[in-house]
Amino acid sequence: MTTLTALLPMKAHSDRVPGKNMRIFADSPLYRHIASLLESSPYINAIVIDTDSEIIAQDASEHFSKVKIIERPLELRGDMVSMNAIIGHDIAHCACEHFLQTHSTNPLLTRETIERAIEDYFDSLNMHDSLFSVTRIQSRLYWSSGEPLNHNIHELIRTQDLPPLFEENSNFYLFSRSSFRETGRRIGKRPKMFSMNKLEAIDIDEEEDFRLAETLFLMRKKAQGERT
Repeated sequence: MTTLTALLPMKAHSDRVPGKNMRIFADSPLYRHIASLLESSPYINAIVIDTDSEIIAQDASEHFSKVKIIERPLELRGDMVSMNAIIGHDIAHCACEHFLQTHSTNPLLTRETIERAIEDYFDSLNMHDSLFSVTRIQSRLYWSSGEPLNHNIHELIRTQDLPPLFEENSNFYLFSRSSFRETGRRIGKRPKMFSMNKLEAIDIDEEEDFRLAETLFLMRKKAQGERT
């Protein structure tokens, strides 16, 4: 089995949802949900957590055996730093060739989806150099000017018949060291899109996202309990 290293960058500061990485989500700090998923997968050989938070670093080291902590250097701290710059710093401290980068803010992401994506990535390396998660959109969209983006306003065809568009949902990215070295980014020159369920893909960016994701998480947990 080919394995890879998971990159899980986390900072202490968050503007819109203060302290969200360590904030209790359902029954434990938010970040532990995705970290537990990565810890449980045989496809993941290590979890690299790049952070500027001593609290996150200590908690992760105590709860997860696969975790390796990288202290984020001062020049890579702040809200305006590119994630590609952070990834470049992290993979320079790893020996692995293949990487999965994800976020703590996707607590509804499942191990099944992650592992299907990993399998798809390795099976497609002859055609693609990277893979990233997307959400399918079939709605009437407009530019800020009011001009239609993806449809003719004079022909109101059914939305399900519109050509689909795909939103990068930031749930995960798969790439190789060589692809990143060539492009300087997590999405390579020949990427493959991996479409996933929009509820599973919820990303916590605002306070409303946190409450919605937690409600859906608890509903799913209850449903799973009722089936067992």
